[in-house]
Amino acid sequence: MSVSPSRSTLTELASAYGVSTQFWGYDGRQRDIADKVLIKVLAAMGVDASTEEASSAAIVDRELDEWRRVLPPSVVHRQNSEKTIYAHVPAGTRVSLTVILEESGKEWPLSQVEDWTGDRQVDGEQIGRASFLAPGDLPLGWHTLRATLEDGSIAECAFAMTPDRLDEPKIATSRSWGVAAQLYSVRSSKSWGIGDFSDLADLNAVFGHEGADFLQINPVHAAEPVGHMSPSPYLPVTRRFVNPIYIRPEAIQEAAYLTGPQRSLLDWGGEEKRASSLRNEYLDRDEVWETKRQALEIIFGVPRTFARQAAFDKYRSEEGQGLTDFALWCALCEKYPKGFPENLQTVRSVYVARERRELADRIEFWSWLQWVADEQLQRAQESALAAGMNIGICADLAVGVHPLGADVWSLPKAFARGVTVGAPADMYNQQGQDWSQPPWRPNYLAESAYQPLRDMIRTVLRHAGMLRVDHIAGFFRLWWIPNGHMASEGTYVNYDHEAMIGIMLLEAHRAGAILVGEDLGTVEPWVRDFLKARGIYGTSVFWFEKEEDGKPLRPENYRREVLASVNTHDLPPAAGYIAGEHVDLRERLGLLEQDVETVRAEAREELNQTLERLREYDLVGENPTEREIVEALYAYIAQASSTFVSVSLVDAVGERRAQNQPGTDQEYPNWRVPLADGTEEVVLVGDIPSHARVTSLLDSFRHALGDDNRLL
Repeated sequence: MSVSPSRSTLTELASAYGVSTQFWGYDGRQRDIADKVLIKVLAAMGVDASTEEASSAAIVDRELDEWRRVLPPSVVHRQNSEKTIYAHVPAGTRVSLTVILEESGKEWPLSQVEDWTGDRQVDGEQIGRASFLAPGDLPLGWHTLRATLEDGSIAECAFAMTPDRLDEPKIATSRSWGVAAQLYSVRSSKSWGIGDFSDLADLNAVFGHEGADFLQINPVHAAEPVGHMSPSPYLPVTRRFVNPIYIRPEAIQEAAYLTGPQRSLLDWGGEEKRASSLRNEYLDRDEVWETKRQALEIIFGVPRTFARQAAFDKYRSEEGQGLTDFALWCALCEKYPKGFPENLQTVRSVYVARERRELADRIEFWSWLQWVADEQLQRAQESALAAGMNIGICADLAVGVHPLGADVWSLPKAFARGVTVGAPADMYNQQGQDWSQPPWRPNYLAESAYQPLRDMIRTVLRHAGMLRVDHIAGFFRLWWIPNGHMASEGTYVNYDHEAMIGIMLLEAHRAGAILVGEDLGTVEPWVRDFLKARGIYGTSVFWFEKEEDGKPLRPENYRREVLASVNTHDLPPAAGYIAGEHVDLRERLGLLEQDVETVRAEAREELNQTLERLREYDLVGENPTEREIVEALYAYIAQASSTFVSVSLVDAVGERRAQNQPGTDQEYPNWRVPLADGTEEVVLVGDIPSHARVTSLLDSFRHALGDDNRLL
């Protein structure tokens, strides 16, 4: 008769796999995780904890895992420190360790150090352990660690040498500023109903001319290629590749060589969508993409010159199997719009291999879309630098991917099944959050030498000078929620943050990029200290920054190593926040657990405290208008100690509607609100340079910021 595991056994097993058995809530109370949650989370990691016997066996397996292999699955080391590396070999066997350097191929022998650990009986064989010291002065890069046994046999694993910290950007005085915009919402008269990469290039030119150093945009990761496209840029099918909905068809070089009839089809297809850009209507990505994809099919059929074909071929070669698999997945979505047959559920199926051959032309099309999007994104970054920006695009990295997306299909072993990622209850989301995304399995990441992570970061940073990492605490731990449970009924699973952050630093170092971690919400203080020590900037939002007495944090007390802003995409714009719309909206949607009048009174008190603080700094008078308060808020954070300060475009134009309301799906038009001003008039890219509210806010903001606050 099977017996459920005891709490002590379950706790020991959970600890061995980095699964938390208790946590501290936002209210300061410690909570124990239910046994059933722990058992399901461990099952999602491939660990059987259903009985006492199975749990005990799993503990032993975990202890012996490293002894069953000569080298670790991968090694991530950091400069300016030493690291002990263990080799496990048959007892009495001599072994040597060498690092084969990435670029030169030279060998760097590691010194063996004393290790008095006794031999262990592993699967009927005596295994010993030898210890070696990796120095802190190895060159940065992706090297190979090689173990050579006395019988001549060899074992190898990936060896990443990562920066101790990123170098600080060189700043003329003390601060640098930029603008934050939801790209899809910012359209021009030439947009096909949604903001695109050509609009991004124009926005960069506009704000570069105004003195901004960066333009912070939403994630532009790929979404569903056919059928319904998820509106949320934070629920992509892959984080490595780009959503081709952001392509401007006319900006593709081959569009110039269309025949007359083809040009007419292109113009006719885009005419209606361009007209929709002038209307203040919720964005319809499905209609936009259907029309735009038909136009892109026409352009794809235009013969490419030898040079253009060579550039396309080079791109495909450099992106390798990852691009081919993603394009194949897109082609299969076309062929099977209602879902893949059972025999196509895994990328390595022999049936998938047959489809790969038969769909070669569609694989080429979907690969071509990525190449074209990459070119237009590159031009947008070039536009930023040409306009005087010293950073340019600040890309955004979503926290996860769609459970039925390309990443989960092509890398099924990388993701835990039966769980989703989210967040426990906090002050603003008292029911917790379920983001409907499968988490990476920590053990797979190490086994794969963190290949998915490095490929993703490398691609996202290719045409960006800065990267905002959404929920960077997820590199340390993630809240796993078993299927069928409420968002609050989960637990934290820990990741090897030393390795993951190190790899991100290495890729950012190679790209010459700045990293900003979104460290809002429930983040342990030591995590912020760790990120600061590694040269990663944090995030400060005015409405969340408080003194001990609950009043707004004084600007001189802001952290220096952060990107400061007034709001985020998960809050109403400043005008809406001032009007208390964040309370009204949550009340209408049934998201409040407290009495609405209590919450509304707290919001009024928060606003009164804000006005009181703004008056202390002579930024508003006794009866300020909404516009005066918004400008005062930006003048306030312009005086902050923070290295980077961001102006939200929705605040600059006077928009009141939120882009996203956490905790909702269909109840609110998340991620579909076009840019409009306080009178609900659409604001186009071409309107921004002369827009009265934008001009006024930027003038007051730059005055408070001071002159010459630019990167060198």
